[in-house]
Amino acid sequence: MSAPATQSAPAELLRVSGLHAFYGESHILHGVDFSVGTGELVTLLGRNGSGRTTTLKSIVGLVEKRTGSVVVNGRETIAMPPHRIVHLGIGYCPEERGIFASLSAEENLTILPTVGSGGMSLDEIYGMFPNLKERRRSPGSRLSGGEQQMLALARILRTGARLLLLDEITEGLAPVIVQALGRAVRALKDRGYTIILVEQNFRFVASLADRHFLVERGRVVDVVGRGELEGRMESLQRFLGV
Repeated sequence: MSAPATQSAPAELLRVSGLHAFYGESHILHGVDFSVGTGELVTLLGRNGSGRTTTLKSIVGLVEKRTGSVVVNGRETIAMPPHRIVHLGIGYCPEERGIFASLSAEENLTILPTVGSGGMSLDEIYGMFPNLKERRRSPGSRLSGGEQQMLALARILRTGARLLLLDEITEGLAPVIVQALGRAVRALKDRGYTIILVEQNFRFVASLADRHFLVERGRVVDVVGRGELEGRMESLQRFLGV
């Protein structure tokens, strides 16, 4: 009798090893280690100031100095400038969103350069975010906070990026918008995107993520898989201070 088939782990898309990051004299990351497989959705969980946002910025080279190793799809990027790193197919959605206030929503969607093949069409974007279709001619300054967040996420989907770094996309938003973003993130995962989420809203990410990396004082101190979540909930809430 043949052995039962086992599900193979996804191919590794990102490996971060011994990553240190600095802003001037401030040493923020102290040897971050984690890896993400193609098609996985993972979170970086921790309290404010733990180094989660700096980890995302360090992956794309947006810190003053970084050392260690960041391998994207088999290529070491630690010495690359940011514009070359993102052209490996990375989309970074920062907490501050970066919407161009004087441009219309649709102009915001068409202004970023292509970093990979297979970027979403405007029709696909509008199917995922109907609000943006309704407001496509409105300047960025006239969009609500929720609409701006949808636009910031939609914009990187136009570029062809397949590795998405999403920083606090639900912060300060109404529950109905958070639910819409949750549906969008789940749909992206179903389409095979690889996603790293930095989030304070644990309820938002709990059902979405394959794994949760716990970040404290600039290090990944633990990892919790989807199957472990129920048994670790009490310790996670203590860790997050909720």
